[in-house]
Amino acid sequence: MKFAKMIGTVLGVGYIRPAPGTWGSLVALPWGWLLHVIGGFPLLVAGVVIAFAAGWWATAQMTAGSTDHDPSEIVIDEVAGQWIALLPLSYAAWTMGLNILEMWPGWIAAFALFRLFDIWKPLLVGWADRRGDALGVMLDDVIAGLFALLGVIAMAGLYHGLL
Repeated sequence: MKFAKMIGTVLGVGYIRPAPGTWGSLVALPWGWLLHVIGGFPLLVAGVVIAFAAGWWATAQMTAGSTDHDPSEIVIDEVAGQWIALLPLSYAAWTMGLNILEMWPGWIAAFALFRLFDIWKPLLVGWADRRGDALGVMLDDVIAGLFALLGVIAMAGLYHGLL
């Protein structure tokens, strides 16, 4: 259970108050940058997959026998979702040989859009959240991350005159 708590709370970040989900998303940013710098887009994708799988397991362990299916201290789901929102930036930087930090407006958009969709829970995000199980805890943030990813792409298209 101790290992599950380390994963689920992202080494205790989930215990920071107020707004542990926002703290989880914030800590995901430098770690996402580090993954990108070390291994580019492929390593960030691998990070998403590993965070999702480990988070699903840790969430199931932490919520077993509890009536609260989504305790606020579990923030590994925010890390996975935030990394998904960063994928368009990582892909563009990786394929074009850019410094990913040069796209700083995209970082702000990815963070803001992910938090918006994670808190608002529109459409499929809300459906996943209402599942009431460990998979739902992870899926709502994955879907919020995908919505944010699409928003980042749309905003980049508008900014660069492609849309």
